[in-house]
Amino acid sequence: MAELVQRRLEDQIPELQQLERVGLLTEKEARTVVKKVAALEYRLLRRTVGKEDYITYIQYEINLLELLTKRRRRIGYLFKKEEIEFVIVHRIHDLFSRAINKWKEDLQLWLSHVAFCKKWNCKLQLSRIFSSLLAVHSNKPALWIMAAKWEFEDKLSTESARQLFLRALRFHPDSAKLYHEYFRMELMNVEKQRKEREDLVGEQMDIAEASYSDEILEGGLVRIVYKTAVQKIKGAKFHLSLLDIAKKFTFTEDLQKDMVADLQTLYPEDPLTWDFLARQELLAKPLPSSEYTSKQTKAQDLARQEERCSRVYETALGSLQTESLWQLYVSFCLERYKRQTNSKELKQQRKERLLSALQKAHDAGRLPQAQYHDWVSLLLQLGQADVAAQVLAAATDRFSGSVEMWKRRLETLITLKCENVESMFEKALSLVKTQDCLPLWTLMADWSEEERNEEATESLYQKLVLNPAATKTLKVKYLDWAYRTRGYKRARKVFSNLQENRPFSEDFFQKMIDIEKQQEKSRMVNLREYYERALREFGATEPDLWLCYIKEERSHPEGKPENCGAIHWRAMKVLQGADVEEFVNKHVLLQSGTLVISASSPADQLDFNALQSSTSVLAVSEWKHLLLSQSDAESWCFVTVCVCKLS
Repeated sequence: MAELVQRRLEDQIPELQQLERVGLLTEKEARTVVKKVAALEYRLLRRTVGKEDYITYIQYEINLLELLTKRRRRIGYLFKKEEIEFVIVHRIHDLFSRAINKWKEDLQLWLSHVAFCKKWNCKLQLSRIFSSLLAVHSNKPALWIMAAKWEFEDKLSTESARQLFLRALRFHPDSAKLYHEYFRMELMNVEKQRKEREDLVGEQMDIAEASYSDEILEGGLVRIVYKTAVQKIKGAKFHLSLLDIAKKFTFTEDLQKDMVADLQTLYPEDPLTWDFLARQELLAKPLPSSEYTSKQTKAQDLARQEERCSRVYETALGSLQTESLWQLYVSFCLERYKRQTNSKELKQQRKERLLSALQKAHDAGRLPQAQYHDWVSLLLQLGQADVAAQVLAAATDRFSGSVEMWKRRLETLITLKCENVESMFEKALSLVKTQDCLPLWTLMADWSEEERNEEATESLYQKLVLNPAATKTLKVKYLDWAYRTRGYKRARKVFSNLQENRPFSEDFFQKMIDIEKQQEKSRMVNLREYYERALREFGATEPDLWLCYIKEERSHPEGKPENCGAIHWRAMKVLQGADVEEFVNKHVLLQSGTLVISASSPADQLDFNALQSSTSVLAVSEWKHLLLSQSDAESWCFVTVCVCKLS
């Protein structure tokens, strides 16, 4: 082991001598480098070597490279790179290779090596890395795309990139992303060659020597890729995605026409085909700006375009009555309606078209649930609340089991102050599944608090808290309502009645604790009762609850700090696994006065001023232990600062 380390250190002697000679490192710094490298080499020769050992060594060498680069820039010395930087880069490649050979499945390690090669322009090495990487991880299309992109953009090797894409498609013949990128690459290659030929012609140079292929320049290879792609992957969505890529290149007009024709031939009944054809009407060339005599003329031309779009949709709907096509039509109308315009006539036409489309889709029974919400929002915006209520009535008849539709209908009825709200609640609760009814029960409770007397609301709450699906949430609302309307005594009575009625939520006990603490003279006896009952239910999984209890005993005027030890002992017995470690760490902070726990939403915060002025200052070793056990990155940083300050 020692012989290997010694040999590798001796191999670095010429490099270190050069660094000292040119003034990039001092003698003391060179000795420090030798000691650090020796320690890192010994770590790699242990019986059990971890991935972190290699990563640490690699990161050290990369940091040394960065340091040398900065010092070269500072002193203006640019020589001897072959004897210094190139040697270090070669050593980093060797470390990466040794690590990757041990953990071939670790993709992040491969990508780190790729990133290093790109940064230091190691093209030959990067080609080898991609070859090895794709041999091991050939099941990931994104890696094939990365390699092909590098070959095309960095090495300027179109043929190598093409071969990579073809190999990738043999492994992943159904990958839409691979076809997208291959199609884009061939288009970019045609564009690049066209520009090169134009530059040669402009310079009056002989283009025969450049050997440009007419087939490639005319897009023949692009068409082959396109034809193969649409044969392998079916669907108008994929077809349109290729068309979107082609539209980004100015020389593809003929190709685009062929793609549109193929789209109509292959997918004549696909809603996306008709949606595309309709929206194409908006792209029709408008009148030249000089022919617009006024803004009104421009608005009229836009209105004619939108009318042609609408006619295409209606033509399609005449033979293709599907929910997805109606959804696309309504979405188009809604999109146009939301566009800003100063023309009142155009705005009115858009509104009428949208309302007409919504009504027709509803009459055909093809309007999706989400667009009923859009329809109702539009009607309410237009001040047609009564019509909105009628639409919601029809929507709940069609989607009778949808809790969202019933909630929207009931909210509208409450806003309109209708008399049949209670009967509608009963009807909704009878049609919606019990496990989905919580939003309706919550809305019903809120409505009762606002519109009904206290006796009726009390009766409703007593009924709802007995329902297992709603009891957790509504117990908290019941307790809060009792306190707001009838005061502390009534809230305590409600708590006493419900404290044995499982299941509970932690918020139920926390609400009662908050109510007790809001009193002018809160009693510790009552707080102990609430905490004990909460711990009986949630003590095994909630470390913050134990910490709140301990803090209450320490800070309350009637508290008994001597009880904190017993509470701590009980917590250590009840909590399990990671909860124990979290409790111990936070308890240490609580003792030092640096942990702030909010009773309503337990969370720990570190107060640096409190830490500095704390009388029970932790030992540095305790802070370091805490640093290693914390999971939150910001807490790590803060505790590190605290350690430095305390040291």
